[in-house]
Amino acid sequence: MMKKILYILLSGFITLVSCEDVIDVDVPTAATRLVIEASLDWEKGTAGNEQSIELRLSTPYFDTTSNSDVTGASVTVENLDSGETFVFDDMNDGSYTTSSFVPVIGDTYELTVVYQGETFTATEVMTPVVEISNITQSVEDGFDDELLEVNIYFNDPADEENYYLIKYQREGDQFAELGDRSDEFFNGNEIHDFYEKQDDPDNGEYPLVPGDVIAIDLYGISEAYYNYIRILIEQSSSQGDPFSSLAAQVKGNCINETQPANYAFGYFRVTEVDKRSYTFE
Repeated sequence: MMKKILYILLSGFITLVSCEDVIDVDVPTAATRLVIEASLDWEKGTAGNEQSIELRLSTPYFDTTSNSDVTGASVTVENLDSGETFVFDDMNDGSYTTSSFVPVIGDTYELTVVYQGETFTATEVMTPVVEISNITQSVEDGFDDELLEVNIYFNDPADEENYYLIKYQREGDQFAELGDRSDEFFNGNEIHDFYEKQDDPDNGEYPLVPGDVIAIDLYGISEAYYNYIRILIEQSSSQGDPFSSLAAQVKGNCINETQPANYAFGYFRVTEVDKRSYTFE
């Protein structure tokens, strides 16, 4: 089942309310960290030259007023195979962009972020992805045989390990929903995935209906990123469970070369993506 990803940094106070008493629980305040959102995604059929990286500072969960945008940083990505370096320009709003990126399947890229005298680096290989071969709708393959779902199919390459990220977002929904797949049990075969929405108005969930438009993105991802995003998806599935443990901090692949203990959140990924849209009949 697809689960919404919510990045939550707990600090400040959590107030537990009962019908009689109010109990304040003091939660330790986490150190402020750099958050690097660096997903260089090469959409099939495009040049892939326009890319953006977002830099933010982590904030307390209940802080809705602080400006977390990071400006004044130096952001570059180097193709370690060709030696070509791509400079990302500071847009002064936390985003850094380039229109000259050159994606090459199988090449290794290194991200370098210099901020307040500290240097953060990460490396990833540009990972390919197959095309989605078919999209259908039904009421048979989901968890509820009375609800509509969309089904996608793609053919996994044989004799190699492959990992996938699948993103679904209904037009008008605030959040996308993510799923991860590996070919451990499907190597060289057709892989089927489906997406449905539960009928749960109390939690803002409404079923898919004819006329709904779904954006579907299929990414080829590295094994390291698969392990990273899988943990985040699993943690998000336990949100709202009063008996679940607090989510542990998940480190990405961004290393602080200057002060290793002051690591950054986020991940540098370099992927190919097949983007599709489906309208329910």
